[in-house]
Amino acid sequence: MTIAENIARLKEEMAAACRRAGRDEREVALMAVSKVHPVEAILEAYAAGQHLFGENKVQEFEGKRPRLVGLEAAEFHLIGPLQSNKTNKAAELFDAVDAVDSLKIAERLERAAKALGKRLPVLIEVKLSHEESKHGLGPEELPALLDGMRGFEAVEAVGLMTVPPWSEDAEVARPYFRELRRLRDEAVKAHPKLVGLSMGMSNDFAVAIEEGSTCVRVGTAIFGRRVYAGA
Repeated sequence: MTIAENIARLKEEMAAACRRAGRDEREVALMAVSKVHPVEAILEAYAAGQHLFGENKVQEFEGKRPRLVGLEAAEFHLIGPLQSNKTNKAAELFDAVDAVDSLKIAERLERAAKALGKRLPVLIEVKLSHEESKHGLGPEELPALLDGMRGFEAVEAVGLMTVPPWSEDAEVARPYFRELRRLRDEAVKAHPKLVGLSMGMSNDFAVAIEEGSTCVRVGTAIFGRRVYAGA
């Protein structure tokens, strides 16, 4: 199937999941995770009407960016872990950062975004899995991080994200999605703009939608499997 056909099929499956959950399908965005895929794949997806993309590495996207500047409606989010020494470049390149996991990173992004005269929405990544490979802060650290960001002028926390343990059985992810929603519902009382829930990928996005996801991140089911080999 082509990328356009994959996107159309995914949107149908997302709409069906929304109907099962009694939700408006317009409440859930589809993010095409274009990391490790070439610029040509992004252009093909854009031509099919896909405008929201997720990239995992600052350096990889920096190589792609020159060939994407004409995509005026496109929005590119950094969804991978961000190192302190890459915060300035991340603030410059991306429309949003979906992987903030410490006050140090948030503060560096705030300084960089202010210097650029740019508003930078961010998501806080919460680690709910015990897997060492997963990134994010612990749930108990979330209130302190949000309180530490209260005075920010350029960076604004607009939601939470998480990555559950991978399993062929999508139901394995449900408790993790449910817990992230609970954390959001608790935190939003003091931080009313923290409404987003970025959760769900190719294998479990339907369950994530049923549990309240506002953005599902899908790569393989759109682009297939491919290793990035340059822009």
